[in-house]
Amino acid sequence: MQLSPFIVNNIHDPHVQTWGFLYMPNKKNDAVDTLLALRNDPILFCRTVLQAEPQKWQKEALNNINKHNRVSIRSGHAVGKTTYLSFVILWWLTTRYPYKVACTANSASQLEQILWSEIQKWHKMMPKGFQDELEFRSDKISLKSAPDSFCVARTSRRENPEALQGFHSPNMLFIIDEASGVPDLIFEVAQGAMSTHNAKTIMVGNPNRSTGFFYDSFNKNSDSWENMTVSCIDADTVDPQYVEDMKKQYGEDSNVYRVRVLGLPPETDDSSIISRILVESAIERDVDPIETMPIWGIDIARHGSDRCALAKRKGNVVTEPIKFWGDKDLMETVGIIMAEYESTPYRDRPSEILIDSIGLGAGVVDRLVELDLPARGINVAESSSMTDRYMRLRDELWFKCREWLEAKDCKLPEQDELTNEITNVRYEILSSGKFKVESKEQMKKRGFRSPDIADALMLTFAGNAVRASGGSQGYRFNQPLDYGSSGWIV
Repeated sequence: MQLSPFIVNNIHDPHVQTWGFLYMPNKKNDAVDTLLALRNDPILFCRTVLQAEPQKWQKEALNNINKHNRVSIRSGHAVGKTTYLSFVILWWLTTRYPYKVACTANSASQLEQILWSEIQKWHKMMPKGFQDELEFRSDKISLKSAPDSFCVARTSRRENPEALQGFHSPNMLFIIDEASGVPDLIFEVAQGAMSTHNAKTIMVGNPNRSTGFFYDSFNKNSDSWENMTVSCIDADTVDPQYVEDMKKQYGEDSNVYRVRVLGLPPETDDSSIISRILVESAIERDVDPIETMPIWGIDIARHGSDRCALAKRKGNVVTEPIKFWGDKDLMETVGIIMAEYESTPYRDRPSEILIDSIGLGAGVVDRLVELDLPARGINVAESSSMTDRYMRLRDELWFKCREWLEAKDCKLPEQDELTNEITNVRYEILSSGKFKVESKEQMKKRGFRSPDIADALMLTFAGNAVRASGGSQGYRFNQPLDYGSSGWIV
């Protein structure tokens, strides 16, 4: 066993000399005894070096990574996962030598703004000599006295899986944060290093999916992992009121409650945004229509088998089956919409025609405006008006439609195409807690066609969402999102 430079350089530090375990009877070498005590007891390390008292579940998890090479932890929201990882990383950096630590997550913000920030917080609690040994950069923590030992952050991007290749060390530690969102390809690439002698791997995260490598570690591959499930109910850091609020808002049987509170994966039969029961109930019920101006939603075909679709909603009623067509160019599409508008009685004409402006949609909007129709472009890839809850406007619109259906005072037309599309679209809960609706491309991979008809209906709910985000002055209708300046760690 090689001595950690931390111990060698700080064994005579007055603060270190006050540690109670140094005064074990019959010890022969302060440095060796100290290193062994810390190396073999991460809880002792937290108490003495970090001046921290881990939660009950964190103590169990610390003991697990001390005893086992592979630990997988699924949990509810805000239970203290990042703090636990910070404890483990600093324990490893301090008590092993030589070493390498590779940390990955599905986003740079998770690594840089959350994990790295938490590590620095606890680093400041260490004795000064220990603090001075570590040098922090945005994506790397280096040991000053031994630059061959370090901890790095690498985002787990499908297009750059080799970022996690080539890590080897007698003391190798892999940290996979928010593991449910990490592409399986990343795990496949990292398997070589993860399987080396004495390498340890920790996966943590909210179990947002019922598939994938992280999910399998609790199921078909459970024999290879030491597993833990941590609910919000068992965590000291979670306000009990949060649990009650989630129970009241979503119900104990909902996927949201399972994932965000209990730390359990979603039930596969509850993965769709809108259930068939809600849709069929809206088809069967009779309601009195609200006297309000109609709104039209139009989804423009992008390519191939995609279709244009036009939905008409008057308050609480979709007034007729959604029209759809394909194989038309831009001007032909404009002509179809114009003809529909002119053939509609004046009192039933829409106050707004809300059109998905991505791609060809922008040209359709421009031409309809030239023809004096009340058309507005809606970029569904933009941020939602509720940025703390949804990733994009499209996600918000789908959940607005669900709320509309859940109110049970609305009506849908009997249309098989609409029913099938609206009930087949799934969602996931991201590590940030935001809801994200699956893309059209993801649906096609599952064997379903693009939900063009359903998306047309969703667009009828865009008017209020756009106004909530600042109206036409504050909403960039026709500008695509720029992900290139996100500052991801590579």
